Amino acid sequence: MLGFITRPPHRFLSLLCPGLRIPRLSVPCAQPRPRAMALPSSSCKLPLVAVCQVTSTPDKQQNFKTCAELVREAARLGACLAFLPEAFDFIARDPAETLRLSEPLGGRLLEEYTRLARECGLWLSLGGFHERGQDWEQTQKIYNCHVLLNSKGAVVATYRKTHLCDVEIPGQGPMCESNSTMPGPSLESPVSTPAGKVGLAVCYDMRFPELSLALAQAGAEILTYPSAFGSVTGPAHWEPVFS
Repeated sequence: MLGFITRPPHRFLSLLCPGLRIPRLSVPCAQPRPRAMALPSSSCKLPLVAVCQVTSTPDKQQNFKTCAELVREAARLGACLAFLPEAFDFIARDPAETLRLSEPLGGRLLEEYTRLARECGLWLSLGGFHERGQDWEQTQKIYNCHVLLNSKGAVVATYRKTHLCDVEIPGQGPMCESNSTMPGPSLESPVSTPAGKVGLAVCYDMRFPELSLALAQAGAEILTYPSAFGSVTGPAHWEPVFS
């Protein structure tokens, strides 16, 4: 299913054809703009999607620049939809900085991504935006919001993470997402995209199969779990669930 990987420092781009079954291909690239690998001719009629991975920092503009480079490369290679990870916008150094850097959906950063979607003419799955919701003034807490933009830059769906990750990490102490984040109130119905019907989830949601079942029963063909797990929580969740 994997057609192409590029590996600059701290980021990579994978291109996939949903439904295509071909051996896994992995190509390290030393050049800044490597050539795309040719996909089998049988894949020509299948939609191509891009999975973009970045290492976010507290610098929102630098993070945007990195994400935009990957999205533009995905568009150049023919992808119709690009997926960005949880916390694509930033990862702060502490909860106070997280709250300070957060923005509403109508803020400057989302506007930059809507322009990017229009410029590139492809859909964007923004896997986990630190959103100041309408209740920000009352709660002083944010939402972990998965935003889906269409190729015209319009917001077609938003899902606010319902299962917050409050865990005790051995040797590191507690990680309490609920200290700064509000759980979302509901699921979002699957959305028809050029790649198929996409069901929106975020990270720790994967541990709750009822969510996946509900999305599948509602017609989802692609389930998404954009994640920013750490070195301890990642193996603890991904490996048991998907092994």
